[in-house]
Amino acid sequence: MASQAILDGKKARVTEIANSIKASTAGVIVDYKGINVADDTALRKELRTEGITYFVEKNSILRRAFAEAGLAIPEDVLKGSSALALTNSDQTAPARILGTFSEKPANIKADIFKLKAGFIDADIYDTAGVNKLSKIPSKEILLAQLVGSLQGPMQKLAATLQALVDKKNEETAA
Repeated sequence: MASQAILDGKKARVTEIANSIKASTAGVIVDYKGINVADDTALRKELRTEGITYFVEKNSILRRAFAEAGLAIPEDVLKGSSALALTNSDQTAPARILGTFSEKPANIKADIFKLKAGFIDADIYDTAGVNKLSKIPSKEILLAQLVGSLQGPMQKLAATLQALVDKKNEETAA
C-alpha cells in the first residue's frame, strides 16, 4: 500500500494540474508514443515560444485533475500515453502546433503522435474537433486577413472618388 506521503504528493499534483486547467483558456491531449528525443525537444521549444505549457502525466492523475477542474473528458481519451498542452492566450495555438506536428509525413507513416481530445473554456472537442481547430489560423493572421479584405474595397472607393474629383476639376478648368 502506498505511503501517506506518496498519496499526499499525488493529491497535490492533481490539485496543481486542476488549477492549471482552470486557469487556461484551452488545452489539447495527445498520444505522444513513438516520438524521438530530437522531435520532442523541437516541439517543446515551439510550444514554449507560443506560451504553451506542455507536459506528460499519468492518466489517473489527469483524470482526477480534469474532474476536479469540472471538465468531463471521455474515459477512452485517457488511455495509453498522454501529454497535455495548456495555454492562457491563443486558444487555437496548442491544436495548431500539435496538429501540424502530428501531420508530418514521418509521423503519419510511423503511426505516432496523435491528437486525442481538447477543450476551449468548458467546451470539449474529440479528435475530429481538435483537427478542425488545428486548421484555424492564429489571431494575428485572422486580423491581417480581415484588414486585407477591408482594405481592397476601401482602395477602390478612394480611387473612384479621386476619379470623380479629377473629372470635376477638368470640367471646371475647361
